Amino acid sequence: MEWRSPRDKRSYSGVMGRITARRPVTRLTLGEPPNTRVDTLAVEEPLEIRIAGRPLTVTMRTPGHDVELAAGFLVSEAVISRGDQFRTAIHCGGPGAGGEENTYNVLDVALAAGVAPPSTDIARAFYTTSSCGMCGKASIEAVETVSVYDVASDAATVAAERLVTFPDRLRAEQAVFDKTGGLHAAALFDAATGELLVSREDVGRHNAVDKVIGWAVLHDRLPLRGTVLQVSGRASFELVQKATMAGVPMLAAVSAPSSLAVELAQSAGLTLVGFLRGTSMNIYTRADRITQEPAHALAKDDRYVTR
Repeated sequence: MEWRSPRDKRSYSGVMGRITARRPVTRLTLGEPPNTRVDTLAVEEPLEIRIAGRPLTVTMRTPGHDVELAAGFLVSEAVISRGDQFRTAIHCGGPGAGGEENTYNVLDVALAAGVAPPSTDIARAFYTTSSCGMCGKASIEAVETVSVYDVASDAATVAAERLVTFPDRLRAEQAVFDKTGGLHAAALFDAATGELLVSREDVGRHNAVDKVIGWAVLHDRLPLRGTVLQVSGRASFELVQKATMAGVPMLAAVSAPSSLAVELAQSAGLTLVGFLRGTSMNIYTRADRITQEPAHALAKDDRYVTR
């Protein structure tokens, strides 16, 4: 697996900083005169993902970690399930690429030899919004994708007193949210040690999760047994599905789950936690994985992993 760009990394690093934008805004408070100032906004741009030059989907995302996003998306779509199935990815020009300037909004992925490309008949109608990771599915049957990993058999547990620390630790990693207030976040924790393995932000909650899973793909860590996926918002069906596709046995959210999310978690044997705030939580499925025994000391180095 490798990342390649037609430009050098110095050029790309400048684009990586394009995650926020400054725009004028008029602040109005009742009883006071309007005040015009500059506000910082989270950037939202389209990313077209191609497989061997063939368009697969367009997703609205926050630029950055695009290769991880593509890799995680392919896991969610059951195109790949192991790191060695993802070979290379390269940012390229726009439609036709006939000398067009590289905007870094088109990513062409090469799969390993022998990996079947996705069928567009059951995959996407080529558009996914930042709010809906399942938008663009061609049929109802294509929505529920079956994982190759047996999540139900994962014997991992997590101490409740450790689990309640995860939302605040995820929040502490949200540097762009601090500036904009407009991004979702997801993080992966080791259930046994509490180590924060990786965290990512994006305008789309499903994109943030795909970036986390994509990080695991690029580091050949699938399936993600013995981990907890923590998300900053609600737990939807699509997030439960992405977790099961990556072999994650536990998903925790600070807000509510949907009814379909609970149904899928129940059938998959995934532990689903909602309303994880302060010192309390609601455990909707597989409560046996949440223990009330004292947590062992956290790993000495539980910082953000950037391997």
